[in-house]
Amino acid sequence: MLRHFVRSLHTQPARLSSFRSSQPVQPLEAYPEVEVVHNPPEWKYVERLLPPSTVPEPVAKPTYPSGWQPQRANGDNSSGYFVARTKNHMVPVYLHTRFRGQRRLTVVRRVQGDIWALERDLRSIVEQARNGKLCATRVNELSGQIYIHGDYVDLLREHLKSKGF
Repeated sequence: MLRHFVRSLHTQPARLSSFRSSQPVQPLEAYPEVEVVHNPPEWKYVERLLPPSTVPEPVAKPTYPSGWQPQRANGDNSSGYFVARTKNHMVPVYLHTRFRGQRRLTVVRRVQGDIWALERDLRSIVEQARNGKLCATRVNELSGQIYIHGDYVDLLREHLKSKGF
């Protein structure tokens, strides 16, 4: 079996990398002249193919069919914390699954200000949903993240949207 494997290695042609198979560098005189044009009239056809550099601001409407709500300018100032939206204007609440889906963690990111007050508010919301049962939470102050044991993504997203975040 091993001899067959070794024999097959020697009979197959070796694949050369792009470094070895490329042509050697030639002197500059061998290459054609190139004229650099900064604003040609044809550039408008190229620009429409390029992705936008930033995500555009959403069009203001009274309601959106998907249920999405834009972030209010300051959110709930009385609470002392702020949850910033992502660059795509979404609420940063995520579900992490570990151990083949057996452990579910809800993660709230991009928290600014009094992260402990937000953790207390979110814990009370989750405990109300669990009929008074306690829930485990973990706060990472440096990265501005709150981890909540369980799958409460929809509940927490709706709560943060209702507060204007």
